[in-house]
Amino acid sequence: MTALETAPPTGLIPAPLSRDLGDAGARPRTVRLGAQTALAAAPGTEDTARWLRGTLGAAFALPLPPGPADAPDTLTLALDPALPEEGYRLDADAHWGVRVTGGGPAGVFWGAQTLRQLLGPAAFRSAPLDPGRTPGLPEQTVEDAPRFRWRGLMLDVARHFLPKDGVLRYLDLMAAHKLNVLHFHLTDDQGWRLEIRRYPKLTAIGAWRERSKLGHRDSPLWDPRPHGGHYTQDDIREIVAYAAARQITVVPEIDIPGHSQAAIAAYPELGNTDVIDTTSLKVWDTWGVNPNVLAPTDSTLRFYEHVLEEVLELFPSSFVHLGGDECPKDQWRASPAAQARIAALSLDGEDGLQSWFIRHFDRWLTARGRRLIGWDEILEGGLAEGAAVSSWRGYAGGVAAAKAGHDVVMCPEQQVYLDHRQHASADEPVPIGYVRTLEDVYRFEPVPPELTGEQAARILGTQANAWSEAMDSRQRLDYQVFPRLAAFAEVAWSRLPAPAARDYPEFTRRMADHYARLDALGVDYRPPGGPLPWQQRPGILGRPFDGAPPNV
Repeated sequence: MTALETAPPTGLIPAPLSRDLGDAGARPRTVRLGAQTALAAAPGTEDTARWLRGTLGAAFALPLPPGPADAPDTLTLALDPALPEEGYRLDADAHWGVRVTGGGPAGVFWGAQTLRQLLGPAAFRSAPLDPGRTPGLPEQTVEDAPRFRWRGLMLDVARHFLPKDGVLRYLDLMAAHKLNVLHFHLTDDQGWRLEIRRYPKLTAIGAWRERSKLGHRDSPLWDPRPHGGHYTQDDIREIVAYAAARQITVVPEIDIPGHSQAAIAAYPELGNTDVIDTTSLKVWDTWGVNPNVLAPTDSTLRFYEHVLEEVLELFPSSFVHLGGDECPKDQWRASPAAQARIAALSLDGEDGLQSWFIRHFDRWLTARGRRLIGWDEILEGGLAEGAAVSSWRGYAGGVAAAKAGHDVVMCPEQQVYLDHRQHASADEPVPIGYVRTLEDVYRFEPVPPELTGEQAARILGTQANAWSEAMDSRQRLDYQVFPRLAAFAEVAWSRLPAPAARDYPEFTRRMADHYARLDALGVDYRPPGGPLPWQQRPGILGRPFDGAPPNV
């Protein structure tokens, strides 16, 4: 075969609904994209047209000039409202070219992502390997649409800051896997990452810690370097616009009332000043559950309302995540002010106080046309009617929320916490949690079988969470997230059979093609055979758990 006739590997991930290569007995003809190939973009597909010129144009030196949709040798982008909003149909014909039709702009974009995969790993490069090579794909028809409308990745940039270019890179990696929600964990005890102009000390003080624990919190090792950073509001606008052009929604998380020591270090009056000397608190330098939580005062509520006013200006997402997890109640039990609030409002103890706190902001967001979502602890003490739940401690919180009529995003730590280790080998860097292999993630099922059809419809979708306590660099983040995010993406997108019936060997055959794409993108994934020498972190303590994780 000549270079022009070489067919690229075409194992698609995530798997589409259907793919027709025509007559099984005939060799399919090849559809070429060359210097004369035009790009015809219908109104509403402009973002995808720009993306194609930026990616395929760079990878293959293709100009893709504008042209009419009915001409031969054309890459056509079209809309058909008869298709699902995120669904698409890709037709490749050797005579007239490639046509990508979507039910909406998102469907067209996901179809373009499939086209990129069909053109082979060279399509994922930033410059042509051989400017004389003409890229091509076999004649075929692909029809596809996602199973879930929330297909997410949570990035924790509070524990270890990920600079803006790293966030943009992960948006591209998400788009390549047809994931459409970035849950952006922006604040925690260890750092506040978002510029709030009304409260500049949140980043001047709260964005920096003096040192960092190396490994698990029981580790005796420290990184003595100051660590921090934050995103300016213009950075956030850029991130949100970059995501939107890739059909990704950025859901911000501002964690309250726990996980708030960075904010209290910047503004001590936010803490329980009648219990501890909050002026002595610094941005936390270790990991775990922190006892220092927000005071349930009117001034604290006003402070976070002001914060959220700026958050809503920056993030158009209909959802705003307000954390609500791991809020120890010891300071509230000891606080006369907190106890007086409980008595004045006739609340059911400290759990009722947390519910009051969350309900206040649920009403506040609802009045502004937004929806609150929080970790499953927000169920404790009662949940506001319109709030949604991120079920992280297992399935149980999501099941309870769905049965109570709340929308749910399934992200149980036992299944899809990507900071957890991938193998039982002693070579795994900073081993955290239970072993969750590529196959384990592939067999994850977001919808619990005990839900009725009506209750199951409350499952908006699923997301994988990447907590960054033990991920202090881009290389470490890549290693933990990939290749498992590819398996997760297929779970979130494709209509797979029951977990036990899933064809994992067939998935691994497609992954053989996909590794070449990840290589072209420069992703430092965990190789199937185990970590490479420079991916290991010998001597840094983790916290591994043996056996299979509980199904809770």
